[in-house]
Amino acid sequence: MIILYGAGEGFGLPETSPYVTKSEVQLKMAALAYRKERARPQEAPKGQVPFIEHDGQRIGDSTFIRGYLERTFGLDFDEGLSLRQRAEAWALERMLENHLCWFGVQARWLTPDNFAKGPAHFFDGAPDLVRDQVLERVRGAVHAVGVTRHTEPEMLALATRSLAALDTVLGEQSYLFGARPCGADATAFAMLAFLLTPFFESPLRRQAERFDRLVAYADRMMGEFYPQFPWGQRASQHSAAA
Repeated sequence: MIILYGAGEGFGLPETSPYVTKSEVQLKMAALAYRKERARPQEAPKGQVPFIEHDGQRIGDSTFIRGYLERTFGLDFDEGLSLRQRAEAWALERMLENHLCWFGVQARWLTPDNFAKGPAHFFDGAPDLVRDQVLERVRGAVHAVGVTRHTEPEMLALATRSLAALDTVLGEQSYLFGARPCGADATAFAMLAFLLTPFFESPLRRQAERFDRLVAYADRMMGEFYPQFPWGQRASQHSAAA
């Protein structure tokens, strides 16, 4: 049995971490049996969730988790894709994980109202000093990758270009590269859900909501992979009505 360690449900999402969502959706895509448990980052082999435990091994980082699943279970999440499509899928994942996601982190952690209603509760019961130290580390990381070196309009413009690029690749297709989901769809869905959850208010969320095809895609994926979650139930009902 595979054990997937994550942060848990919250913020209007089945999982607060988009990287855990990515790994969980890939487990669901592969129809692999797994159990999900909460874990603290300091318990992880790389100091962050997700990580999995299987056959006495612990594997950290969603990208390396995917590689382990493919090697161990004879999977290919990009089966049917051409070499060019595989390259495009990799480029999309890097854009989403290493670029767009950081703007979501800024909106969630560094906007005072959002932090107070969301991430601050990770530290309920902990000393204020612990919360402040973690927040300062997040602030430093967001600045180090360049996000908060920009003005608010510049940040929104950069994030919008990534959303527009993803929207262009998706087009009118059901999934990024056609009629069936690939590994990058797990990433794209996870990042869109991370940005689109109505739990947090931000210019970035409002901008993402303007991309009708991406919103419909996120709803469709939620209904497919989390049909029992409220967002997934609403998406399934909307799809059936259509």
